[in-house]
Amino acid sequence: MIIKNINLIDGTGKDIQRGVDIKVENNVISEIGTHLNGDNIIEGNGQYLLPGMIDSHVHVMLEMEPLERRLATPFSYNFYKAIDHLKRTVDAGVTTVRDALGADLGLKEAVNDGLILGPRLQISVNALTITGGHGDSYTKSGIQLPILQDGYPGLPSGICDGVNEVRKKAREMLRAGADVLKVHATGGVTSATDHPDYTQFSLEELKVIVEEAQFRNNRKVMAHAQGLQGVKQCIEAGIHSIEHGIYLDDEAVQLMKEKEMYLVPTLLAPLSVIEFAEELGMSENSIKKSKQVMQDHIDSFKKAHHAGVKIAMGTDAGVFKHGTNLRELELMVEHGMTEMEAIVSSTKTAAECLGYDEYLGTIEVGKKADFIILDQNPLEDIKVLRDPNKIKVVSIDGKIVKDIR
Repeated sequence: MIIKNINLIDGTGKDIQRGVDIKVENNVISEIGTHLNGDNIIEGNGQYLLPGMIDSHVHVMLEMEPLERRLATPFSYNFYKAIDHLKRTVDAGVTTVRDALGADLGLKEAVNDGLILGPRLQISVNALTITGGHGDSYTKSGIQLPILQDGYPGLPSGICDGVNEVRKKAREMLRAGADVLKVHATGGVTSATDHPDYTQFSLEELKVIVEEAQFRNNRKVMAHAQGLQGVKQCIEAGIHSIEHGIYLDDEAVQLMKEKEMYLVPTLLAPLSVIEFAEELGMSENSIKKSKQVMQDHIDSFKKAHHAGVKIAMGTDAGVFKHGTNLRELELMVEHGMTEMEAIVSSTKTAAECLGYDEYLGTIEVGKKADFIILDQNPLEDIKVLRDPNKIKVVSIDGKIVKDIR
């Protein structure tokens, strides 16, 4: 396959390469130049080609909806809904995701084997959480109301307390096929019995999770961490990426930079909770907490960006509608990034965060042919990326999976 006469934004942060040809052989990019020859030619006609976008924080198995609808949905129906979530994600130009809880090994292998269409999946299976913490479905009524059912084969419950339980639960997730371990290190916006500022897990417990991940070929740990104390414990424990990072101070930001940690800000999550509260079935408590954290979240993002912390794009899609992922770039630009920085965050830096940078994240010779094509230049208007109808072509592993030219 050869893409002719394309304007290339390669994901490295370099200037646009105009009017180039890109040759793909055996699913990888084999040559970038001009006047290239070969079979299966795609005429670029001066369109814009970027690496496939990488969303470092999604939940492909769920999409928030009112309680009555959740209660009326048969358990297995959620797996069929996930097929639609995955397709919408691809249609939006996202070719790789890191699932932050909910997707099990069966779903990942169904995508890998081509049984269903979806982005490349890195999975955490389920998140480790404490009794009464973010992820515990207990409500004040005493009734358990999980956002997503767990405890079935392939998706162990994540609740654990104390070093020994935490170690065993980490091993259970790895046994179930987790590529990365996820831990809820603080409370959250959508939980019924805690607050984003509440700290979950002791430092000793967090270190055990990191240790168990490292024992399995140096796998990484991603931490839902919103409150400052929880963030600082994660930094000390050796966590790889901070998810959300709502409350960051100068010390936390400096330590993250020194330790080369990643921030996955998910700016879209609290905004969507507020904007689509009724449609998503959000509780008044969740709406209230989202409004409380909004400005602090933005301020922390600005602080981290200004300090040079590595920021990988992630959205929390599933808390809101799948397929709207790339609106995140618009928010990143609105709050201080350049358009190019937002694109690099969503490609090169995100690939590094997931450990995929040897073969993904940029359009370079030897990398996998994951790319998107659109008519307009996102460096002139980043908003063009938020509309899936403007993503004309999507390729994953050198296979065209969307073409609406």
